[in-house]
Amino acid sequence: MNAPRLLRGFNFLYFALLAMFIPFLPVYLGEQGLNPAQIGFIVGTGGFVTLIAQPLWGMISDKTKTIRKVLLLLLLFSSILGYLLYDSTSYILLVLFAMLLYFFLMPIDPLTESLNFSIAEASGVSYGSIRTYGALGYGVTALVTGYVMSYWGAHSIAWLFAAIGVASFAISWIMPDAPVASKPVTLSSLKQFLSNKETLLFLVLVFICSVPARMNDIFLGVYIKELGGSPELVGQAWFLAASSEIAVFALSFWWLRKGKELIIITFSAAFYCVRFLLSVWITDPHWLAYLQILQLLTFPVFYSAAIQYLYRIVPVEWRATGQTVLALLFFGVSGILASYAGGALYNTFGGQTLYLTISIMSFLGMTVGFLLYRVYGKRPLRGEDAA
Repeated sequence: MNAPRLLRGFNFLYFALLAMFIPFLPVYLGEQGLNPAQIGFIVGTGGFVTLIAQPLWGMISDKTKTIRKVLLLLLLFSSILGYLLYDSTSYILLVLFAMLLYFFLMPIDPLTESLNFSIAEASGVSYGSIRTYGALGYGVTALVTGYVMSYWGAHSIAWLFAAIGVASFAISWIMPDAPVASKPVTLSSLKQFLSNKETLLFLVLVFICSVPARMNDIFLGVYIKELGGSPELVGQAWFLAASSEIAVFALSFWWLRKGKELIIITFSAAFYCVRFLLSVWITDPHWLAYLQILQLLTFPVFYSAAIQYLYRIVPVEWRATGQTVLALLFFGVSGILASYAGGALYNTFGGQTLYLTISIMSFLGMTVGFLLYRVYGKRPLRGEDAA
């Protein structure tokens, strides 16, 4: 089997694990009697762990000059810890196993995205043709997980997580390795990377847009259940969201144009605003689930354009640093604020106020994106990009 085919299979399985972790951890914690503030505390603290773990494992990968062996280690521990987490009821154990799973599972994401881009370029295929399988794995597994929780109880997903973890470990075992030649992220390298004004402003834009997106990721399942929905409906909502991404990623070679990334990001922020504003007024959990089809105009559009823009504005030798910083910003820093602030906001004022707040934040992101486009988006491409 060639490298892109194996990597597509790995994307399917890894994002399947994320589907059981990101949207269903808050639902599972709610089933164990935790309130939104406690859920926000656990997920927010997990964001701090991610901030440490992602660059740490990236440095380990750099030092050992291997991605595959690092993935094998991370997947082994993730499979064990995922089983223990979803088999636990004690608050202390839930916090402990959740933090450890953040430490081992979340660092796989930037390593996987780096593999996706490097192997896509080396093989002459589009990034979207590989990443599409991640969206497919996320959607299918979210749907299955919802049914499993509804029919066999919350603890039953412990076995499902372990089984998919073992399968992802097996496919990683036969994947070809990809030696890492990039330098690890250090304080001096970060200072140099962030000294560019355009890069800094772009990362501010990413942060503004990612906080409301992460708040929705964390509390959508809790909100659906508050409106009277079941775990099964939560799974259906995430299936609609993730499956809608498939065509967007698959056709990224067609719609993702170099030089147009900022206006595309602005477009996605506008639809984030519409999506969250509609969530304020919807009181039927089924309609809220159906609304997640708007994911096709938000996350895959935003994230694909953000990665391509970052790769275009930074030198080749800084791509690995940029990818790590982007992942830390989108899944780490923004996740911390989204969890703590979102949990407190939800617990005090309820889900409608939360969604009104994040719709306003998305509108702010749309405004900042448009202003950056006016400043940077209309200049001619550099020679290597225009070629």
